[in-house]
Amino acid sequence: MTRSTPASLLTALSQPEVEPFYAVDMNFTSAPVRFWTGYGDRTINGDTYLGSGNLLSITGLDEVNDLSAKSITLQLSGVPASLVSLALQEPYQNRECKVYFGTTDTTTPIEVFSGLMNVMTIEDSGETSVISLTVESKLIRLEKSSNWRYTEGSQKARYSSDTFFNYVSDLQDKTLVWGRTVEDD
Repeated sequence: MTRSTPASLLTALSQPEVEPFYAVDMNFTSAPVRFWTGYGDRTINGDTYLGSGNLLSITGLDEVNDLSAKSITLQLSGVPASLVSLALQEPYQNRECKVYFGTTDTTTPIEVFSGLMNVMTIEDSGETSVISLTVESKLIRLEKSSNWRYTEGSQKARYSSDTFFNYVSDLQDKTLVWGRTVEDD
């Protein structure tokens, strides 16, 4: 993913002491859920992120040069049992999720991953739980087959007044003369 790094972040990364962080923005149906890997609340791009400290882990953040579809796993541990039911009831699949990287010295983090939430697993120990969420790259859609058919019926299902495919079935067995006159037969 090509990105430009803000000068303030480059300056912060060149300092002798650096305090990096990751921030996660999950776009759930009811409301966005935002965490960052520090303590307390942090405002990023005008949005408030809840500090999760070392309870949030991110695995699978690999930088690649090709257009391969990657996935990451977000894991939030120490979740109270009362919040597990909320996680189970919230529709999340195919909702957008973004991961940012920054330092505590700057307010301009960069987006390092963007994808769609896919599979959530919950390990419940009674008192607390661990929630894991797999987020797949948007490129994964390129690997899935489309159910779209180029027929009159499919087109009418999407656009009822469109007549683009009305004559396709008539053309199927038609012989077309192309590049020569009929007398050349």
